Amino acid sequence: MNSEHTQPDRSATHPEPLRRIRAAHTATTITVYQAYAPSLGLPAARDGRFPPAWKRERMTWIKPSFLWMMYRCGWATKPGQERVLAIEIERTGFDWALRNACLSHYDPDVHADRGAWKRQLRESPARVQWDPERDLRLNPLPYRSLQLGLAGEASRRYADEWTVAIRDVTPLAQEIHSLVTQGNLTAAAALLPEERPYCPAAG
Repeated sequence: MNSEHTQPDRSATHPEPLRRIRAAHTATTITVYQAYAPSLGLPAARDGRFPPAWKRERMTWIKPSFLWMMYRCGWATKPGQERVLAIEIERTGFDWALRNACLSHYDPDVHADRGAWKRQLRESPARVQWDPERDLRLNPLPYRSLQLGLAGEASRRYADEWTVAIRDVTPLAQEIHSLVTQGNLTAAAALLPEERPYCPAAG
């Protein structure tokens, strides 16, 4: 098989832990992804902030993994998810949400009992969920990436305080998807955002 059309296997040289936050980030910001209908996604990208129509009282899920976002939105083809946004937010806000988050599922190694977990879930402004990371063909990988659910105070602060910039990366998603469809995984991989291990600040 022509090597031009194969995906590099990095797992042998870069083994991944079962759970790790991988993201595009700088010293002060981290990039997360969401997908919306054009009626919301386009004005958000145009203005660099979420419009008043964005419901701040509802839980919203942000995803540092570009490929997990592609899995969730079907490469921007699912109804209501036709515009993929890259939202650059302050690391201080993201880290605050992590510190104040509860696991989205009961874990006997973490929670005293289900009742304690449910109480924490009700009181927490954020939820942590670990989902299988995806490859370019959107197949599950043997390690997991973070989804972070924001509600109440966290959702409002995300929209109105933490957001630094919003970009419409739908054309990038479409270009990568086209290369994957052609079988050119090497070229597709070269266009992926660089996602490095992310270490939250201690607090």
